[in-house]
Amino acid sequence: MHIFEINTFKTKMRPGKMIRRAAALLAAAVLAVSAAGCGGSGSSAGASSGAAGQGAAGQGAAAGDTAAEAAGAQDAGESQAAGEKDEAAAGEDKELREMNVVLDWYPNAIHAFLYDAIEKGYFEEEGLDVKIRFPANDNDAIALVAAGRAEIGLFYQQDTIQAVVNQGAGIKSIGAVCQTPLNVILSLKEKNVNSPKDFVGKTVGYGGTALSEAMVEAIMENVGEDPKSVNLQNVGFDLMSSMTTGQVDATIGCLVNHEVPQMEEEGFDVSWFQLTDYGMPNFYELVFLANDQMIEEEPETLRAFLRACGKGFDDFQADTEGVLNILLGNQSEENFPLSPTVEAKSAEVLLPRMETADAPFMSQTEENWKENIEWMKEHKLIDRVPDVSEVMTTEFMP
Repeated sequence: MHIFEINTFKTKMRPGKMIRRAAALLAAAVLAVSAAGCGGSGSSAGASSGAAGQGAAGQGAAAGDTAAEAAGAQDAGESQAAGEKDEAAAGEDKELREMNVVLDWYPNAIHAFLYDAIEKGYFEEEGLDVKIRFPANDNDAIALVAAGRAEIGLFYQQDTIQAVVNQGAGIKSIGAVCQTPLNVILSLKEKNVNSPKDFVGKTVGYGGTALSEAMVEAIMENVGEDPKSVNLQNVGFDLMSSMTTGQVDATIGCLVNHEVPQMEEEGFDVSWFQLTDYGMPNFYELVFLANDQMIEEEPETLRAFLRACGKGFDDFQADTEGVLNILLGNQSEENFPLSPTVEAKSAEVLLPRMETADAPFMSQTEENWKENIEWMKEHKLIDRVPDVSEVMTTEFMP
């Protein structure tokens, strides 16, 4: 997800994955090429959006630690979590395999299955000691995994393709969390923006990335309108405040499961539409990443991780309220306080998108990745067309 501030809002919220991309890719390249020289995390090009730019927040191990802190502790051999694991292992028949999982953002409904799997002991049953890490910089989920400083990262499909193709990061997607996009065009209802045709002569706020520009260009061309007829305004982190104050007519980069119910809870009447209704290929919203070495050397560990995730997701479906209560107990109140009603509405949106009649939870297809690769090459977002095996693997399909 993605961070933004609404001046009239009470909490910080996330607008979409647009703002974080440039810094994510540059840092991923550096760390992927030279893991041995890495610091605790990759450099950040600014404050974040969604997965992006959040300042380090030293949370307790129960809620999750920042990824940079975790990586630094591992390098020094002083990780408190590792020490706790060793202590616990002394009394166990089998030592647990520690796995650091770097989130795209602070805990929210899309992560609920992970916290459930920890709480219910599903990871432990699989021989794993899973530690949730919050990203200290906008690129951590890619950069730390590419550098071998975390086992799993949760990040975005397009970023993964760019990091592998343009920067040579040795990472792959091992499973998709959401089968369809959450990213939408969002506006106040009074603006009457209901399709790309309504962009003509209007101002659309975005995070200043080439991907956002390409998406707007694609949906305008899809409805037969000139992309130059819309005024794209780089509003940086202020996607929502620029909209609610009338600076822009609509925004690209907000998430239908979070920003929409949050806006509605704050009393705004909003309208939105999907990018995939207007020429964008379907894309996954968040994928689990592992580096090439781990995929080759520890495939059973990755299978065990995904099996436990599947059990957490089954609970999320069967007892949504109970699983959300576990999530709320692990929220980062200082950095991203959660509204129980917003998270409940978010779960209603997420569950049918995380698993469909045709796509089990965590499944992904080569065809989907190929379509997105071709679309990105067409819009000059990547330098070449890679083989799909460079960016994803179906080895761990459920």
